[in-house]
Amino acid sequence: MAWSSVLDQERVVQTLRRALTQERVAHAYLLHGPDGVGKRAVAYEMARALQCPEQADEACDACPTCRKTQRMVHPDVHVNLPHPWSQEKDRDEEDMGKRIRRLGDNPYAAIDYVRRPSLADPSETSNQQVYYRIDQVRQDIIQPMSLARGEGAYKVNVLIDAEKMREEAANTFLKLLEEPPPQTVFLLTTNRPEQLLPTILSRCQQLRFDPLLPETIEQALVDRENMAPDEASMLSRMADGSYSRALELAENDALMTSRELVLDYFRAAYTQKVESLDSCIQELKSQGRERVKSVLRLMLRWMRDLLLYRTMGEEAPLVNVDQKEAVARFCNNLPDADLEGMVTLVEEAMELAERNVRVALVLTALAQGLARAMRGQEVESLYVPLSEAERLAPA
Repeated sequence: MAWSSVLDQERVVQTLRRALTQERVAHAYLLHGPDGVGKRAVAYEMARALQCPEQADEACDACPTCRKTQRMVHPDVHVNLPHPWSQEKDRDEEDMGKRIRRLGDNPYAAIDYVRRPSLADPSETSNQQVYYRIDQVRQDIIQPMSLARGEGAYKVNVLIDAEKMREEAANTFLKLLEEPPPQTVFLLTTNRPEQLLPTILSRCQQLRFDPLLPETIEQALVDRENMAPDEASMLSRMADGSYSRALELAENDALMTSRELVLDYFRAAYTQKVESLDSCIQELKSQGRERVKSVLRLMLRWMRDLLLYRTMGEEAPLVNVDQKEAVARFCNNLPDADLEGMVTLVEEAMELAERNVRVALVLTALAQGLARAMRGQEVESLYVPLSEAERLAPA
């Protein structure tokens, strides 16, 4: 397996393999790009390649060292996740260990506490914030990386979702990054590099990851998950270039049934029937903020289908191919709908949800905006800053 387990990302893989072959490994790499495109998979394989004594640029998968890194029990490979506990003493070490071992089993599987609060129940959601706190940085990063190497050629530390460091934690980590011990390598993954300290960015070699092609995701689902081709084709188009999201959709029946909730919400938004709209909003609200963001992403996929169908008709390559009749009915019954405006509204709602604006308020404002857009009326922003609202208010 080794690097062949990584889907696409050939440019990134070749850069790292060249660094290994030439023995010019940087002390810190920042792997950045969208969720689920292979950042963790590359970090995992790079950590294994650094430790393998048999081959220069990849893990051989056969030696005792490779077997240890594959099981995530090598003493010189450390993996860290931001977690929801306020103190290290409160952390569930058994649960954390299961998540790290899951990375070894499948580096594309969801292991973080945001997308997967419970490993046992993929439908469980949580509104808890996760961070790297200063005590975690000291205990899990600084201390082990400051000790002498045990049996590996390097000491390797993988920081997943590195942007989740709180300011004091980031400043503490920066001191270690500025003066790293010899033969240490840090592998940071993030989908939001702009949220990291500029000083951390400047001390990392940055490698950008691209979204995966639907064809790549579809083939991987068939080959790796033994999925039926029709289901793999649908999920690959729903995944927005993320193999991890495709796996999540396949595993979580609640996410698939959320597509029906999207249609119910659109109908309620158009009719503005108070009871129907309130029922949709309450159901969405009860599922947690992360699930609401997931449903908003489903809305964007549905609108993509509307745009494609309006342009290409029956030949449109729809994501929600099993909802083709509903897509066609929408386009035929609402020919004046401002589809681009609807997309803008949902994108703004997603941004507001990220900023922790009250979910019910966001969904109510979105429904009102969508009702106007569906009728071809002028689309207005969901959010107006207080200073702007005061300026526009009648005297």
